[in-house]
Amino acid sequence: MRLVILDTQKSVGEWAAKYVMKRIKDFQPGPDKFFRLGLPTGKTPLEMYKNLIEYQRQGKVSFKYVKTFNMDEYVDLPRDHMQSYHNFMYQNFFQHIDIDPKNVHILDGNASDLNAECERFEAEIVKAGGIELFIGGIGADGHIAFNEPGSSLVSRTRVKTLAEETLRGNASSFFDNDMSKVPKRALTVGCGTILDANEVMILITGAQKSFALYKTIEEGINHMWTASCLQQHKNVLLICDDDATLELRVKTVKYFKGLMSVHSKLIDETD
Repeated sequence: MRLVILDTQKSVGEWAAKYVMKRIKDFQPGPDKFFRLGLPTGKTPLEMYKNLIEYQRQGKVSFKYVKTFNMDEYVDLPRDHMQSYHNFMYQNFFQHIDIDPKNVHILDGNASDLNAECERFEAEIVKAGGIELFIGGIGADGHIAFNEPGSSLVSRTRVKTLAEETLRGNASSFFDNDMSKVPKRALTVGCGTILDANEVMILITGAQKSFALYKTIEEGINHMWTASCLQQHKNVLLICDDDATLELRVKTVKYFKGLMSVHSKLIDETD
């Protein structure tokens, strides 16, 4: 597990975008070799998306041969609702890049058979060849995607009832602080789905996520802090700002900050 510690949330977005760009370019995707990218929603990845859009506009990276799979979607929220994850992704990313819409995969929270939709999504990932890089974030309670505390750490894509803390967080961030507007269920990839990816990159910003980061990397694997399942993956990259390290041990922070010269090579385009 690698931890990249940067000064600000903006720096996290910039670094993450450079890493994604380099991973795609190094993969050398083409008509018979698509780069498969797992993507999150929320405020944390917005700066990353903003930078990737700019890199594509400058001709530094192309998404023509990229297939994307989003982590989750609300149940029973219209696709064109301003807070649906379909709408979020198109408004903040997809409509600004050169990706073919047929290569965009987002769970359908309005499907007539939600369980079948989850099985279909898992099958699409397998058909594509598995996910090369899965990007995500973690909640203040340590959840990853919508794998709420208590979720199975080997779970697959399924329907989940959202926890009270998740509902409150989403209400304050996206639903005018009105919990009655927040859907109570969502479709989400499972912990097992995420762990199947060749690489997982997690973005963590803000002091409100600092205890969750501590639980994720400094304590043992615990199904009440589902992001801790990442300890079982052989290729995990966490990118955080200084505020998110407030609960970490001093020696942990010093160790990873001391590796910045090594980590910088991960986005060095001269390699």
